[in-house]
Amino acid sequence: MKKSEETRLSILKNAAQHMYIKGYQATSIDDILSSMQVTKGAFFYHFKNKEEMALAILRELMHPMMKSMMVVPLNYSEDPVKDIVIMMKSLLGDRVNFDPRYGCPLVNLIEEMTPLSEPFSQALQMLTLAWIDAIADCLKRGQLRGKVRQELNTKDAATYIVGAYAGARNMGKMFGPASYQSFLTQFIHYTETLS
Repeated sequence: MKKSEETRLSILKNAAQHMYIKGYQATSIDDILSSMQVTKGAFFYHFKNKEEMALAILRELMHPMMKSMMVVPLNYSEDPVKDIVIMMKSLLGDRVNFDPRYGCPLVNLIEEMTPLSEPFSQALQMLTLAWIDAIADCLKRGQLRGKVRQELNTKDAATYIVGAYAGARNMGKMFGPASYQSFLTQFIHYTETLS
């Protein structure tokens, strides 16, 4: 990787961490650069403004991470209900990519930026719909194998599952990771109704 590409990636990763903890609006370019050996000139060489940088974070960091954690595992599912529960447990148990105090970076940005910025709204919708579609497709394959109820509206169920995850992450910000266990208990009861 070229030095210029390394600098750009370093800015994106550092900015993503600041935005995760403080939020997009409360994070300034100076905040991002203060903990790096990067000048403002270097920042503006790579990004015309903070929004362009944040949209690059969604495309280049969040999308690949979401795909590997939330989409790919469902693409080869033999038992959709079981695999959706495993995915949810894995997401809520992940302390490397998620800190319960700060919730989910995607959910946080949806709440903060969707009403304020059309480019953000479109990028966030694309990411969210990719996950909803992966869950819906997984459930459809389950219907073909006779493992999921035929009358189930898979898109509605997938939308509910993603919304439930968002709510669980927000409850975790208030009540800590122990609240995830209560959620998972009820989530498992819900998924049992899908078969």
